[in-house]
Amino acid sequence: MQNVTALVRRYVDDGRFPGTVTAVAHRDEVLLFDVYGRRDVERELPMTADTIFRIYSMTKPIVSLGLMQLYEEGRFQLDDPVAKYLPELGRPKVYDDGALRESTREMSVRDLLMHTSGLAASNGNHPVSLLHQEAGLTGMDSDAPLSELPGRLAGLPLQADPGTRWIYGVSTDLVGLLCEVIGGQPLDAYLRTRIFEPLGMTDTGFSVPEASISRFAACYGYDDGGFQLTDDPRTSPYIGPRTFLSGVAGLVSTANDYLRFARMLAGGGSLDGTRIIGPRTLRFMTANHLPGGQDLAAFADFGGETKRAGQGFGLGFGVLLDPIVAQTIGTPGEYFWGGKASTAFFVSPADELVVVFLTQLVPSARYPIRRELRAAVYGALD
Repeated sequence: MQNVTALVRRYVDDGRFPGTVTAVAHRDEVLLFDVYGRRDVERELPMTADTIFRIYSMTKPIVSLGLMQLYEEGRFQLDDPVAKYLPELGRPKVYDDGALRESTREMSVRDLLMHTSGLAASNGNHPVSLLHQEAGLTGMDSDAPLSELPGRLAGLPLQADPGTRWIYGVSTDLVGLLCEVIGGQPLDAYLRTRIFEPLGMTDTGFSVPEASISRFAACYGYDDGGFQLTDDPRTSPYIGPRTFLSGVAGLVSTANDYLRFARMLAGGGSLDGTRIIGPRTLRFMTANHLPGGQDLAAFADFGGETKRAGQGFGLGFGVLLDPIVAQTIGTPGEYFWGGKASTAFFVSPADELVVVFLTQLVPSARYPIRRELRAAVYGALD
C-alpha cells in the first residue's frame, strides 16, 4: 500500500487537499488506515481518525439501500408509480423544445433509484433546472421539510420522459421521502434504527451534535493558488437540526463509519453477524440497470464527472462494466460512488476489496484522485 499512501500524502504536501483519511480493506483485514494533513487549515487542527466529514452524494447509496430494505419486506414494487405514495407527482408534463407535452408514462420507484425519473438537476443549466432555481428548490439547504418537496415539484415539468435518460437530479431526495412514507418514520430516525445503530455507525447523521463539533472538518474550494473556506465547521448549517433531510447529499460521517457501511456491502449485506440487507437484493442493486446494457456516456443527460464510458448504474450505485472502455484499472462488477467534496468509495466483490477516501475540497472534478486511487490500490494487490 506504499503507492496509495504516497499518492494521497503527495496531494496534501503539494497543497491540493487540506487533509485526507484513506482506508483500504481486503477480505476481513484493514490493510491501510492513513490519516494525514489538517481538518481545519485556519485553526491549524490536524486530521484525526474520527474527523467528521460532509459526505454529500455518498448519502445516496445509504438512502437507496434503506428503501430497498422495505422492498425486501414486500412493502412496494419497483414498477409501482411514484404517485401511488406521493400523489402530487402523478403524470407531470415534459419540457420538449420549449413546449410542454404529456409524459409517455408515469415515473416509477425504480426510476427514482436509477436517476431515470426525468426530474432535472436543480443546479444544472437546462431550462427546467433554471425553473427549479426560480422556484427556490435549493436541495439540502432548503428551509422546507422533505414532505413539501412533491408539492413544489408538481408545478414543474420534467426534463425527459421517465425511463429515457439518466439525469443526476433530485430523485434520491424522493427516495428518502419514500423511506418516510412507506417506512413510517422520519428519514433520520429510519436510517438510524435500520442502518446506523445496527452497524455501529455512531457519527453518521444529518447534523453534527454539539459534543462533536470539535471533530468536524472545514470544507474548502480552491482559488488563486490556495484554499478558500466554503463552510466553517463552527458556523456550518450542519450544526443543529436540519429542516430538509436530503437523501441526495445530506449526511455527515467518519472514515470508520463509512468503512463499516462499505464492509457490510462487501460482506453481502452483513457485518459482524448483523444482516442489513439480503445478498441477492444487494447483487440486484449493484447490477447495471441501464436499458440494453448501455453505459452512462450513452444514456446520461446530466452527470458531471460521473458521465463515464464503461460505467453503468444500478439502484443507487455506479457500476464498472468494462475497465478497458472506462480507461481505469478495476474489476467488472465493482460498484462505487463519491461526493462533491472529493470523497469516494468503491467495493469490488470479486476482489473482496473496499476503499474509502475522505477529504473536503469542492468541486470533486478538480483532480482525478478517484481514478488515481484505483490504479494505486489495484496495483498493490497480489
